[in-house]
Amino acid sequence: MIPSTRMSRLIAILISTILFSPSPNPAFRQTKATASSSRLLQFHYRKPQDFKNTEANCGSIKPAACAPSVVHIAMTLDTNFLRGTIVAVHSILQHSRCPENIFLHFVSSNASHEPLIRYIFPSLKSRVYYFNPEIVKRKISPSIREGLEQPLNYARNYLAHLLEPCIQRVIYLDSDVLVVDDILKLWNTDLRTKTVGSPEYCHANFTKYFTPKFWSRNTLSSAFTNRLRPCYFNSGVMVIDLHKWRMSRYTEKLEMWMEIQRKERIYELGSLPPLLLVFAGNIEGIEHRWNQHGLGGDNVNGSCRGLHPGPVSLLHWSGGGKPWLRLDSGRPCPLDMFWFHYDLYEPHFTTKK
Repeated sequence: MIPSTRMSRLIAILISTILFSPSPNPAFRQTKATASSSRLLQFHYRKPQDFKNTEANCGSIKPAACAPSVVHIAMTLDTNFLRGTIVAVHSILQHSRCPENIFLHFVSSNASHEPLIRYIFPSLKSRVYYFNPEIVKRKISPSIREGLEQPLNYARNYLAHLLEPCIQRVIYLDSDVLVVDDILKLWNTDLRTKTVGSPEYCHANFTKYFTPKFWSRNTLSSAFTNRLRPCYFNSGVMVIDLHKWRMSRYTEKLEMWMEIQRKERIYELGSLPPLLLVFAGNIEGIEHRWNQHGLGGDNVNGSCRGLHPGPVSLLHWSGGGKPWLRLDSGRPCPLDMFWFHYDLYEPHFTTKK
């Protein structure tokens, strides 16, 4: 965990340093074209160090994904966010005292991504799952931002059915996050009786996430009846009890709201509102340090934003601006330079020390 004052000092140091420094999943069948594409991409990334456990009490490491000492993390692999995913994984491994216990579950609709991940992180325990975009395409309605409509944004709704039944818990992370603390702390969150844990933001205007039509119809708005206090939560960081999810058939409940949205237009923001409809007011709140969100600015301009007050364990560039795009355009925000410290991307015309 990094206190906010120390984070500010680290960012300043990094900015000055950077500015002045010179096993394959059978679900995929790799074709010559995808293999060639992957080999080309490999030249754009450097390999980080090989991360090893630093403590004896990490527990035994077994090849099976279902070993009790394994920490399960799920992320998506999307071409437009691939660089962000690689940074997120790099940061997770770098700050974990038990990196060999981490198992990454990647969900992708593109077979060419798996060889690249295995090239960059050869020792990483991982598996890539194929997600058929047709599963949700007929259930997705247009959003205020094109990126929010992508089928892979809905893959988290299907993790309980994609992952092996023996896996009882998973951390879901968006591709635009940076972890600066030991992920084991988040993994050990006590969900008590809840299915999902995530930082809640009860000061946010909850009503704005749904249309007037939704609030005017009691048959729809009654979804929040009998919930103690439904609050906004950002679904880019969630700890999920997969057993409870499966038992309560939450995927079907989410799909029900997606179908209603197609017909009624009851919300605007892509894949988040269905999760609010099903879980808001019924999740286990997690410390805000695990989702310093909004660093991508608003959905239109992607303007620069600073950190919220308090300690920081995870930075999240939710919003319209992504650090890799702002860096490549030559207009980075201050916090983007901190993200750059973990960036493994190295095009032929760039030299990073």
